[in-house]
Amino acid sequence: MKKQTIIITGASSGIGFGIAKYFLEHGDNVVINSSGDDKLYKAFEELGAGENLALVAGSVSDKNTGIKLVEKAIEKFGSADVLINNAGIFETKPFLEVDEAYLDKFLNTNLKGTYFTTQAVIPQMLKQQDGVVINIGTPLVNHALGGAPSTAPISSKGAIHALTIQLAAEFGKQNIRVNTIAPGVIRTPMHGDDADESAGLHLVNRVGEVDDIAQIVYTVAKSNFINGAIINVDGGMAAGHNLN
Repeated sequence: MKKQTIIITGASSGIGFGIAKYFLEHGDNVVINSSGDDKLYKAFEELGAGENLALVAGSVSDKNTGIKLVEKAIEKFGSADVLINNAGIFETKPFLEVDEAYLDKFLNTNLKGTYFTTQAVIPQMLKQQDGVVINIGTPLVNHALGGAPSTAPISSKGAIHALTIQLAAEFGKQNIRVNTIAPGVIRTPMHGDDADESAGLHLVNRVGEVDDIAQIVYTVAKSNFINGAIINVDGGMAAGHNLN
């Protein structure tokens, strides 16, 4: 398969870190990003700090971070082939307790971060006449959980799903494919030691592992014919639950 340059936001831990590791192990060039310098440099070292790895610190809520990521990819590796918009935040809070500042927190990181980082990379992909954008969404956009009030993050993720489909339509003819991967509950630091308590949310009656997501992200990145898709990698969460 063709060697690609992969830009991954939110890659200092969890799903983003696992995706970076997977692409590096398969021989691609990777540019990792995180808002925190210390965690990012630690991840850089843990990933081997090799010649096929670069880093750019900065919050994706700042438009300049996306610009710097593309500049770094081109400067070091000569192309920007795949963007993985993984950076995101999720919390629960009852709808009637959400104020404007709280809602903006999710819109700025999840939606605007995805929107403007993609806007930064598309011009390079147009020059290359080839590119892939992979967003990270959630099956909860279309499958609500009454016991987990989360209108703020879910609204921002729903917008990402809609953005995915519209971008796929606008740039498909230029050989730029845009898709969303929607994970179930994945064993990451975000869920702490309690991840397995969510096993019953999935028909497979277990939570996912980071490699479950990394494998499908890799497959979509290497595909020339997946476009405008929302792909649930959720152990059947969107289809139903186990009554334990």
